[in-house]
Amino acid sequence: MKKNIIFVVNPISGDLDKSDLIEAVQEFATTNNFDLEVYETTGKSDQKEIQSLYNQYSPERIIVAGGDGTIKMVAEAVEQFDVIIGILPAGSANGLSVDLNLPTTIEENLKIAFLHHYIDMDMICINGKKSIHLSDIGINADLVKNYEESNMRGFWGYALQAYTTLVDSNEPFVATIKTKKETVEHTARMIVIANSQKYGTGVTINPHGAMNDGRFELVILKSLDILLLGKIITGNMPIDSDDIVIISTDKAEITTNYPVNFQIDGEYCGAQSSLEIHILHKQMKIAVP
Repeated sequence: MKKNIIFVVNPISGDLDKSDLIEAVQEFATTNNFDLEVYETTGKSDQKEIQSLYNQYSPERIIVAGGDGTIKMVAEAVEQFDVIIGILPAGSANGLSVDLNLPTTIEENLKIAFLHHYIDMDMICINGKKSIHLSDIGINADLVKNYEESNMRGFWGYALQAYTTLVDSNEPFVATIKTKKETVEHTARMIVIANSQKYGTGVTINPHGAMNDGRFELVILKSLDILLLGKIITGNMPIDSDDIVIISTDKAEITTNYPVNFQIDGEYCGAQSSLEIHILHKQMKIAVP
């Protein structure tokens, strides 16, 4: 008996044409005796449509072609179902796939997405919203906001916005961080709420992070100059700096002395002065190498 697979593809993610990718997925499914149902996202009622498809086909796996935002949307749509999610990186932000060490070729990724084992992965809840990868408050969120508002894409668009963001950046903010164990205060340029280790650029921001350990890390960057931001962008972050503090916990509150820009998984979420954070342990099954 053939096994059902739903293939969710974001047709506009990463500004890439997906027709060759869809063809490759269909061919792989046919060769390996899977029944494939293709769904292209529209940005309208995707979660309801995916839930409806799940109820109709009871798939063994859902394969997702898109970036972190698409993966998160699918994970939220099927969170009450017992289904494995396979990833085909195809977005402008592929941080999770970098963190999972997914290969660069479509052939290898197809095998992993369709056939490999999986991990039970955590998510983080921040002010009621879910994060699967890395969220932050401060200068990187300023950068995400500026990048979203600009019309220049790709690495150079990102680098230009990074420079502009630093030049125009606000004063450091004062953050009070409350966990079960302690309450501390830090003056910071940026606080990362990390479920994993690396940004999509490949830089390791949270060296001891694990996506299935029931904890998250708060990575506090107390200062951030053009040199350090350059190192973050190019993937050469000096983790052992005195300017970096890491707190590991499963629950935290952050309050700031003024509203600070905030982003979740590469999506700008406005300026916030209070964040309630807790771990959602083993929330999704993700196929891994």
